[in-house]
Amino acid sequence: MPSVSGTTVSAMNAASPTSPRRSIRVLTLLAALLALTVLIAGCGSSSSSGNGIDSKSASEIVAASKQAVTGATSVHVAGSVVNEGKTIDIDLQLATGKGAAGSLTIDGQPIEIVEVGDSFYLRASESFYRQIGGAAAATLLKGKWLRAPLGSGEFASLSALTNLEKLLGGTLSGHGSLSKTASTTINGQSAIGVSDNSQGTLYVATTGPAYPVAIVKAGANGGKIVFDKWNQPVALKAPAGAVNLTDLQG
Repeated sequence: MPSVSGTTVSAMNAASPTSPRRSIRVLTLLAALLALTVLIAGCGSSSSSGNGIDSKSASEIVAASKQAVTGATSVHVAGSVVNEGKTIDIDLQLATGKGAAGSLTIDGQPIEIVEVGDSFYLRASESFYRQIGGAAAATLLKGKWLRAPLGSGEFASLSALTNLEKLLGGTLSGHGSLSKTASTTINGQSAIGVSDNSQGTLYVATTGPAYPVAIVKAGANGGKIVFDKWNQPVALKAPAGAVNLTDLQG
């Protein structure tokens, strides 16, 4: 039986009905819900006297923005959404074909995330582990990174959140009836919006490449996600001493 910091998996399971496997399922579900919220808010957008986007139709703006994204090497994604009464904050740097690094914060509980190579790493606060797995889980996993294969198992659904092509590709293609909105400025970037019939609006830069600037969705389950720092270097490094999730499950 594998152990971490002198605490055995069997002891943890005996002390709490919530196993590490169930805990990870909870984290995966929350991340999947966040990804779904972003996709639901999806629609196209862009505008500019600089790049001519503002003169295009709503559907043409979507197409232009999608084309710009396909050539991007990286982006910073940050913002906040509400799902089932829980506030979820996201702060991630995504590097095309390389991975991602950053964090999710769920109702004030931070979860660090690193994706690099063929592995996904996750580290949550002790209080978060205690909340979802009990005192034994918090003791076992305190300060530890968990590691799992990227393409399968408990972390598979997170690829929609940490993969630039999947995240923005889905956002720019999943929408209903589109209409252009007035031009605006978001974090100093001139942009034009395109709204869909689910009341989500995607804002696209009107100067330079037609990159997405933000996604905004109104309502009780609304929020705002901002895209910036396009094509800037992203440092990715696998955390040392990570606990292999398959060992815990074994």
